[in-house]
Amino acid sequence: MKIEKTDLPGLLIVLPKIFRDERGYFYESYNQQKYQEAGIDAIFVQDNESRSVRGVVRGLHYQLAPHAQAKLVRVLEGTVVDVAVDIRKNSPAFGQWFGVELSAENKKQLYIPEGFAHGFSVLSETAVLAYKCNAFYHPESERGIALDGPDLNIDWKIPAQEFIVSEKDKKSPRFRDAEMNFIFVENQI
Repeated sequence: MKIEKTDLPGLLIVLPKIFRDERGYFYESYNQQKYQEAGIDAIFVQDNESRSVRGVVRGLHYQLAPHAQAKLVRVLEGTVVDVAVDIRKNSPAFGQWFGVELSAENKKQLYIPEGFAHGFSVLSETAVLAYKCNAFYHPESERGIALDGPDLNIDWKIPAQEFIVSEKDKKSPRFRDAEMNFIFVENQI
């Protein structure tokens, strides 16, 4: 397994070691000991899976502390652009976003620590995402940020007129108006 740091402190790309031969492939999609050795110390308590069609943009979602969630995201089918936005006050990357293409083919994973909003857009005909969370879903703490706000200017890799967005996500506030209660802590991964 190889870990790549991003420009946003704590946000990591995980590249698992894939063993391929004429029969197909094998890889460990998660090994708690190896992830902890790499600095990912989240204890995951919930697995989620979603299926979406091309053009769907989900997000940007997060839960307020103390119910914040770290996530480990991967794609089982198709291709997405997975995006995380740093919403930790005092972070050197506060308000910055990072996007990476995750696919069933490249097997990359994105580790998103607490204090980030998360979303994705579907580039393939369909996509199935699986992600682990270190905290349970807590509806009262759920928040969102407008995915198409000019204050973030995220490149979702699909034209805005093709977005398929839930009614709930359409009502999310712009970044500058969103409720956030995260504080950046030095020496995070």
